[in-house]
Amino acid sequence: MLKKFFKYFFVAVVAIAAINIFAYYQNVNYPSGGGAAEFVVTPGESIKAISRNLYADGFIKSKIYFEFYVWQAGKEKDLQAGTYSLDGKMTIKDIVKLLASGKANSREKEITIIPGWTLSDIADYLAKQDVASSSVFFKITGLPRKNYQAIKNAADRPKDYSAQFDFLADKPKNYGLEGYLFPDTYRIYKDAGAADVIEKMLANFGGKLSPDLRAELKKQDKTIYEIVTMASIVEKEVSKTEDMKIVAGIFWKRIGIGMPLQSDATLTYALGENKASHTIAETKTDSPYNTYKYRGLPPGPICNPSLEAIEAAIYPVATAYSYFLSRPDTGETIFSKTLEEHNQNKARYLK
Repeated sequence: MLKKFFKYFFVAVVAIAAINIFAYYQNVNYPSGGGAAEFVVTPGESIKAISRNLYADGFIKSKIYFEFYVWQAGKEKDLQAGTYSLDGKMTIKDIVKLLASGKANSREKEITIIPGWTLSDIADYLAKQDVASSSVFFKITGLPRKNYQAIKNAADRPKDYSAQFDFLADKPKNYGLEGYLFPDTYRIYKDAGAADVIEKMLANFGGKLSPDLRAELKKQDKTIYEIVTMASIVEKEVSKTEDMKIVAGIFWKRIGIGMPLQSDATLTYALGENKASHTIAETKTDSPYNTYKYRGLPPGPICNPSLEAIEAAIYPVATAYSYFLSRPDTGETIFSKTLEEHNQNKARYLK
């Protein structure tokens, strides 16, 4: 009789074990069939708490099997905090693999502002990145090429950040932030708005304008606004650092002798067209940004320059050159000492 009991008992134990093994296999290898949603693992959260939350959200059908699999797979200390995208097609194996990978949904994203971009370029880019609409962006920065002096309603003026960022103190308050949105790669929160990004770029500008650079400006009796304006022109005219310094020297020389800058980059900004050269009729355009028509620096920056362009404007290289052009085929900068030589280079390279 006892022998028979143990026989049945053994069969029952084997049957229960088989059922549990089958159920374990089913739970570990088959999805729950629930919906998709984000799932949060908080720092320091226990396996039991994670399994409880997964079960409550419908991502697993058994807390016990989840915990057993984590233990059996040796992943007890591997599950990492973060926000994860889960769905009902995922098995316990899939979920544990994802939570252990640390590939949580990032709350941040990366944006890159290119040197030489104008406010319009940045506005277009941020709109495509779903950061802010152009209208919201321009409400803060001001519109490019806008006649700010004609704005009588204070509510329509660009936001004044001069109290927050001292380098804006010498910028005319009616003028926008063209020139000060420092080109760089930024990590921003996905829900960041125009103001968040603008303030991040302004803070970066302030950090790049070192005490040594500011001291040199004071020594030269130049304002930050003048330097940023010159740097923006240099940025648009040439790309190589060594060329920037020479071109800055040419432009400062022209200002010193009362000669117009005659920069096609400023006229391009005035016309709102991307052109490397202009017709004689275009050079007569009546715009304060037209440096063919008006001597000295334009009213303000024409783009947002790099640190290299800013440093070139502060530390220009003095040469015997008075003219330059960029070869359209190679981008090489060709320098000339005389107008005659410059005209010869134009005939040779600008065909």
